[in-house]
Amino acid sequence: MSILIDKNTRVIVQGITGKAGSFHAAQMRAYGTQVVGGVTPGRVGSQWEGLPIFDGVAEAVAETGATATCIFVPAASADAILEAVDAGLPLIVVITEGIPIQDMLRVKTWLKRGPTPKGQTLEGLTPPVIVGPNGPGVITPGQAKIGIMPGYIHKPGPVGVISRSGTLTYEAVWQLTKLGLGQSTCVGIGGDPLPGTGFVEVLRAFENDPETKAVVLIGEIGGTAEEDAAAFIKKQMSKPVVAFVAGATAPPEKRMGHAGAVIAQGQGTHASKVQALKAAGVSVAENPAVIGRTLARMLEKLQVQV
Repeated sequence: MSILIDKNTRVIVQGITGKAGSFHAAQMRAYGTQVVGGVTPGRVGSQWEGLPIFDGVAEAVAETGATATCIFVPAASADAILEAVDAGLPLIVVITEGIPIQDMLRVKTWLKRGPTPKGQTLEGLTPPVIVGPNGPGVITPGQAKIGIMPGYIHKPGPVGVISRSGTLTYEAVWQLTKLGLGQSTCVGIGGDPLPGTGFVEVLRAFENDPETKAVVLIGEIGGTAEEDAAAFIKKQMSKPVVAFVAGATAPPEKRMGHAGAVIAQGQGTHASKVQALKAAGVSVAENPAVIGRTLARMLEKLQVQV
């Protein structure tokens, strides 16, 4: 099994005629994902690589039966997320970076009063689910990918991966694959201060997925997402979790790369996150080069068959 997406997921791409949207839509199709159409206002009636282009998301969903969208619109066009919510899509993957926090606050508020998709479910999560912004997306190896991750480094298997960092996700996945440890689903929640979906929601979905036997969590400094994850793991996770937290040598009071990777008033430090995760029984890798080996050692110690 998997979470969020599988071979039956039907995807539209918002911004499919843009440079990034068209490139990654082609990559998703090449991987085997069912990309069924695109949305670019003003281009209705035209096609991209044989796929229809629609003026709006609701029309695209009605005509194609899409169950997910991948958003590549400019940061100033966060209304594209609201349009996908209103169209009843259960999964919305937002690759766009630089979306203002106030716009994501508006999205969060909108979700509370927006429509609930009828007749559509996502394994372990309540739709609509927004993954991102500012993340690599979601991939279920061998079945489908929605996002910008390189598909060839992934291998089907029983390890769930969840991360705030795109490039560190790729590093961890490649280590796992080389060790013969395939992945069930990999979810890049993004590095912004207010992601659509956090660690806890995805951890819960992995805990409920019978085919996921272990989880790799990749965090970074800033915010309290890792501490929240540690509290959930301690109380509700029965599966082994390995983590890596980036930012051990980051200068204080500075944002490092991601908008959410800022330590403020002593909160969100590397030390506090590592301490919380270790207290929850998580095995924390000392550096990114040993994430895979750390998981392999834990699985051997616990005699978990994968």
